[in-house]
Amino acid sequence: MELVVGASEATMRSVLGKLGGLLAQEYTLIRGVNRDLQYINDELSTMQSFLRVVGGSHGHDDRMKDWMKQIRDITYDIEDCIDDSGHRLHGLRTDMCCYFLVNSVYEVLTWWPRRDLSTKISTLKMRAQQIGERRERYGVNNPDISGSGGGPSTATGFDAADNQHSNLQLVAAKEPVGVEEYMGELEKWVTNENNSSGVLYIVGFGGVGKTTIANALYRKFMDQFDHSAVVTVSQSSDINTVLTNIKNQVMPQSNSHKQQGDDVIPSRIDLEEHFRENSYLVLVDDVWSATTWDQIKKVLPPSRKRSRIIVTTRFQAVATTRRGEGGDHTHKVIPLGVKESEKLFKQAFFESKGRQDNMTRSQAVSTTSKRVEGHEDVMVPEEVWRMCGGLPLAIVIMAGYAACNPRKTRDDWLKICSSLFPESGKDHWKDGEKDLTQEEVGRIISYCYNDMPAEIKTCSLYLSIFPKGHKISRKRLTRRWIAEGFVVEKQGLSVEDVAETYFNHLIRRKIIRPVEHNSNLKVKKCIVHDMVLQHIVAKASEENFITVVGGNWLMPPPSSKVRRLSLQGSDYKHAKDTEKMNLSHVRSLTMFGSLNQLPSHSFKIGIVQVLDLEGCTGFRKHHTKQICKMLLLKYLSLRRTDTKRLPKEIGKLKNLETLDIRETNVVELPKTVCHLEQLVNILGGDKRTRMALKLPEELSKRKKMKALRILSGIEILGGSGDFHHLTELRKLVIYKLKTIGDNGSFQDLSSSIEYLGGYSLHTLVIDDESSSFIESLHYLTAPPKFLAALELSGKLVMLPSWIEKLGALNKLTLSVTALRTDNLENLSKLEALISLTFSFRAKERDPQILSILAGNKLYSKGEIKVPDRGFKSLKLLRFSAPLLPLLSFPKNAMPQLEKLEVRFSMLEGLFGVENLAKLKTVHLASDNKAGEDMTREIQCELESKVRHTDGEIPRIILHH
Repeated sequence: MELVVGASEATMRSVLGKLGGLLAQEYTLIRGVNRDLQYINDELSTMQSFLRVVGGSHGHDDRMKDWMKQIRDITYDIEDCIDDSGHRLHGLRTDMCCYFLVNSVYEVLTWWPRRDLSTKISTLKMRAQQIGERRERYGVNNPDISGSGGGPSTATGFDAADNQHSNLQLVAAKEPVGVEEYMGELEKWVTNENNSSGVLYIVGFGGVGKTTIANALYRKFMDQFDHSAVVTVSQSSDINTVLTNIKNQVMPQSNSHKQQGDDVIPSRIDLEEHFRENSYLVLVDDVWSATTWDQIKKVLPPSRKRSRIIVTTRFQAVATTRRGEGGDHTHKVIPLGVKESEKLFKQAFFESKGRQDNMTRSQAVSTTSKRVEGHEDVMVPEEVWRMCGGLPLAIVIMAGYAACNPRKTRDDWLKICSSLFPESGKDHWKDGEKDLTQEEVGRIISYCYNDMPAEIKTCSLYLSIFPKGHKISRKRLTRRWIAEGFVVEKQGLSVEDVAETYFNHLIRRKIIRPVEHNSNLKVKKCIVHDMVLQHIVAKASEENFITVVGGNWLMPPPSSKVRRLSLQGSDYKHAKDTEKMNLSHVRSLTMFGSLNQLPSHSFKIGIVQVLDLEGCTGFRKHHTKQICKMLLLKYLSLRRTDTKRLPKEIGKLKNLETLDIRETNVVELPKTVCHLEQLVNILGGDKRTRMALKLPEELSKRKKMKALRILSGIEILGGSGDFHHLTELRKLVIYKLKTIGDNGSFQDLSSSIEYLGGYSLHTLVIDDESSSFIESLHYLTAPPKFLAALELSGKLVMLPSWIEKLGALNKLTLSVTALRTDNLENLSKLEALISLTFSFRAKERDPQILSILAGNKLYSKGEIKVPDRGFKSLKLLRFSAPLLPLLSFPKNAMPQLEKLEVRFSMLEGLFGVENLAKLKTVHLASDNKAGEDMTREIQCELESKVRHTDGEIPRIILHH
């Protein structure tokens, strides 16, 4: 197995930076120590160069792997030494107030910490010498970088600038390829009214496409049931966690913060009773044990209405564990044929290339090879997809690899096929008839994975922190990469932009798969296929990159120091396993489940840099006090925990860069947070309820926290809101504007928006119930010209004239009170706009808003008519309101529109939808019986009218 060196190199880069800083501060060192530090610095610099070479070579023997492990371990230990001793020294120095006495007093007070540091550095120097001598003594040769090892080369770095721009596509969930014949049969099983309940077992080995088929069925029919849920099971799943996951999806109104151990029996009883009275569709993915399935199905009883359960499994024994109902059905998934394999390969290839209408473009491709656009001398022979044995996972992974290697010749590709299956001869990958074993699929995954640049592989290892089947937030992942130091500025791009390019590259490589998109068409969440994740977890364990406890993988206990810890199980056994570990070197701690099972000493780790407790239950007041002692903390997420307030000691976390307290009960930040000069992201409030986070007045008055780039979910009081000094601010999200007494002016805020709009402000969200402040924005003398996303909520009717001048604007959300024909005419001039939403946020039907809507209808002569020109780039159009007038789309309107969403209580009609030439999906949602009848009428009318030039009818989704 090839050794992953990306993580070691990233750590090495971090250590070299810290060593340089320590060498520059000679006052902290005891005489002679700086020479040892210089030796270590030089030695590590040479090792870093060596690591880069190793990253481009393959076939390392055991001696090389062991030597690499020693480099990695000493790098980690040096960083621990610097961080642990460094904060002790600086902590003492900050208490000094007399400049003239500082040196003498400082030397006395820090004698012991400096002596301790001196001893540790001397020991580390000896270890560094021994590692170099040991290599020569045991004949560890320089790595072969000729490429003869049979694996791909990663010697060249990743060009972030070339990969910065990715085409924004409204990626709809694609139907599975090559299963058209039996998808119709499976859909009939779901809709069969003769069976009130039943279980569908989808059986097949890993990578054959079971989950893809199951998800396609689930997405298509989930809106036809009262409740729906998806849960992933596996080898070592905790049954209580599985049941809690289902309950949280179908009963979100229940108390989700009850402790799991005390609430297991009530959860089962609640679920059984709830399911008996409601129709439901549940997808249980990747069941490994008939015993596990037997426990789950006990809480999924037949409904008095209608129920469907879809189970995916690799084992036929699970499918034989039936409930004895006539509605049960088993479907065995077989590999794709050669033609279907070719179709899937081309589809995935052009996706990775950022192309649309890929199958149209590939019609000219010959049957023996595929010519890559832009590289007409490059051929990808059919042997590449044939060798994948019809397994969708292997085909898609190879397509991502091919898309990222456009300069390979036909001979190169044939050599790759031969190197992957040398024992099978040419017949295996030429005929494409032989079924692949799980080991052979893993070989393809490993080959394509090893081709990625070292920095991308480092970031991909981080995926092992998340449980199998977990929907991973793009922003959560990229912010953590930055906090860990895996991403640095390069080629004029910010760290955020570089992190985005890394994330997009993983999508192109098919390492991760998008499952949710934001309205600006960027990926919101992704998942990792279980076989790919299994490979990544193994790599992470081999590199001692991450230690996983609990969850879905049967992992051996760590044989060395734990550096990054992911606790994915909250039962008693896993708590005992954690108690036995040495956690004194943990730099990153992530937890899923209940904090009650967390070892008490875990929160006393002095060198933790990343602490992610998102969604954890059992959070207590003493936890925040312990967190405030983690002086090196860079990333802190308490999102969706029971946190009620932050103590003033939070101001001690001088290194903190990200503070995420969204969806908690924290409504105000303490004054001491203004001491956090390195803070980049403040994420607060609740997007759904619009609960806002109050900022300390000192932030404006003392011109603090100039590094801030994101200020989200906040409340602004009248007379405050002076952010002129935040010239790095990229995103400003205001959930509440509040006047105090006679001070109702927001002049400072208005001036700040105008000022920052000329710097780096890209996203602006303002929720103004009265709309008086938003109306004042009409008079800005200079529009925020760099805005890419704008949201204005309230009772806005007339739009600021400067909106149509925002040439970079690609996402716009407005109150539905602004839905008028004349406003649409003005907005149609925004050539970069790809997403337009008219929303209704009021909790109750405000009479004033209803009056405005009626007035708009009258003003627009009873019909909201979309212009027949403009909106050149618009792909997503959404309406959400209690009352919507007739919406009309003339010919040539919105030529690129792909998705139309309409949510309403009453809709007077949709006219001309058949004129939307690129429309792929129509989503209609109503919240009452009258609306339900109307959606069905509209569906019938659309299906009879809508015809495209290619004869396709857009997918119509009804939700009630």
